Amino acid sequence: MDALNTINNVFLIIAHFIRSLFADPHSVWANLTMDVIDFIVVVIIVVLSALILILLERKVAGWTSQRPGPNRLGPRGWFQTIADALKLMGKEDITPAGADKFIFKVAPMIIFVLPMMTLAVIPYGNHMAPLNLDLGIFYFLAIGAISTVAFVMAGWGSNNKYSLLGGMRAVAQMISYEIPLLFSLLGVVMITQSFNLGTIVDAQKNVPFILLQPLAFVIYIIAGIAEVNRAPFDLVEADQEVVAGPFTEYSGLRWGLFFLGEYGNLTAMSALAATVFLGGWQGPLILPGFVWFWMKVGIIIFFTMWVRWTFPRIRIDHLMHLAWKVLLPLSILNIFLTGLGIYIYRLVMGG
Repeated sequence: MDALNTINNVFLIIAHFIRSLFADPHSVWANLTMDVIDFIVVVIIVVLSALILILLERKVAGWTSQRPGPNRLGPRGWFQTIADALKLMGKEDITPAGADKFIFKVAPMIIFVLPMMTLAVIPYGNHMAPLNLDLGIFYFLAIGAISTVAFVMAGWGSNNKYSLLGGMRAVAQMISYEIPLLFSLLGVVMITQSFNLGTIVDAQKNVPFILLQPLAFVIYIIAGIAEVNRAPFDLVEADQEVVAGPFTEYSGLRWGLFFLGEYGNLTAMSALAATVFLGGWQGPLILPGFVWFWMKVGIIIFFTMWVRWTFPRIRIDHLMHLAWKVLLPLSILNIFLTGLGIYIYRLVMGG
């Protein structure tokens, strides 16, 4: 336990040590050094989460279908992801002759970078947010929405009708589910009167918001799975209809960047859910905050993987129906009920 408590404070110790090297703790060089460290930490989180989750995905797939999953390369197959990464780096990078080369090459880079930008505002522990923004939720949603543009760029730049169709389906799906996802978070914002993720975590010291906003949590999880294009909502790359959608013409490392971005977005979506609804880094037992945080994130990720390998892909018209005629009205109803609850609480409390 003492060792875990020491690890919990390591980032604060490093921060104080680096700032002590400068005469002015608020100097440009001190702040720049901390920004670089924060950036490196976020990059490590994205890369490691992608490598670990790819293996975990296969293990969960094997578990749900009563198969062993990867079990040959390394102890219990733990080196399989490393082998896959080396294989992708060794594959030929093909660019179609008729493609818009600039857009074609930039699209996967955008998909890979966006999770790093969103994870920068997540508080991983007490005072462990790389960027403590007052508009943290607003920033997270705004940056996450840019991924829609990247899918359109990939589809258009490929000069392939299946890729273009997959890109347009991505626009329809992601924009449709961004609205109920955003509305599901408004109830928490109404309760805390803040967009700051650190403030929202502090407000859950006694009661996590999943108990006050159960409907919002369910809406967020469903919309979040659709937002990151996970099955059963992976209509963007439905093989039987659009081959692989925006990814059809991609190969090698560029193809891999799309899926690294997908797992990075899955981590970001789960991290926001753990922060907003599950109390973030807070927990009932004496454990370091970051341990509680990643335990909650892991539970949400495992649930999304279980859903992927349990339910079949749904039709695109059913997908749109669920977003506009089910989730959106329910999210508006949740906002109304939250406002009514706040009004009654203030009336009873006399203020």
